[in-house]
Amino acid sequence: MRVVIAEDNALLREGLVLLLTSAGHEVAAVAAGGPEVLPALLEHRPDVAVLDVRMPPGFRDEGLRAALAARAEIPGLPVLVLSQYVEETYAAELLGGGAGGVGYLLKDRVGRVDEFLDALERVAAGGTALDPEVVAELLARRRDDPLDSLTPREREVLALMAEGRDNATIAAQLVVTERAISKHIGNVFQKLDLPPSDSGHRRVLAVLAYLNRGLRT
Repeated sequence: MRVVIAEDNALLREGLVLLLTSAGHEVAAVAAGGPEVLPALLEHRPDVAVLDVRMPPGFRDEGLRAALAARAEIPGLPVLVLSQYVEETYAAELLGGGAGGVGYLLKDRVGRVDEFLDALERVAAGGTALDPEVVAELLARRRDDPLDSLTPREREVLALMAEGRDNATIAAQLVVTERAISKHIGNVFQKLDLPPSDSGHRRVLAVLAYLNRGLRT
């Protein structure tokens, strides 16, 4: 898998390079500043981009802006964003397109190597990988929302879906059968007015559609 890394912290940047190359991936390019990011993504067109939100020169949202611009030029470009904190505005920007291949992790998640690599692979495959803390913030943001109609168990299932977990993993974590999880997911789709679709990314699109709904003010 070819990866472009955009991170201004030299220690973390080199750590990511070492981690990814050790896992058998190719680091096609690295960027240390905001202006470098978009050209690198457009030139190398990686399988996935790993981007810090805040980068020089302004340390505001340069990495995110570059990611959004690249996805406009390369539709479906998988992007895994790293952030020091849960920043709802940035998460909303990333999820606003309603497409798959997106992830938003807190930086301390990188230290959990297996979790980070699993998240990277899910995003590269067109799925989602949202940090549990990010999911909690997004799902709690609004109260006057279809979320109110979900049972506590359905909320748990939806949160795990948003993290990118498959049915077997969700069933194991909640200590129920996969059949029960399938039923809960069907109820979630119905209550959130997300009709069945033949799309291969139905699950991803449903989760993103719901999260986008919750991010609107």
